[in-house]
Amino acid sequence: METPYPDLPKGKIAYIRQVERKSLPDDIQAQLPGDAPIWGVHAADGECLALARDRAVAFMLARQNDMAPVSAH
Repeated sequence: METPYPDLPKGKIAYIRQVERKSLPDDIQAQLPGDAPIWGVHAADGECLALARDRAVAFMLARQNDMAPVSAH
């Protein structure tokens, strides 16, 4: 994906953002421990590709899959 913003990384971008638990399917919510925040790795089109219990892990997952992670709010 080419972008007109020079400070963003080149290549496939992964957007990392916190996900609200109530927005997840019930079966996924049932597997989540405690009240810890959940972080999503999202494609440019908004599709959630992965979930992580830690923001750093979400960034690592993106990098391991040859994506350039950026924070999204």
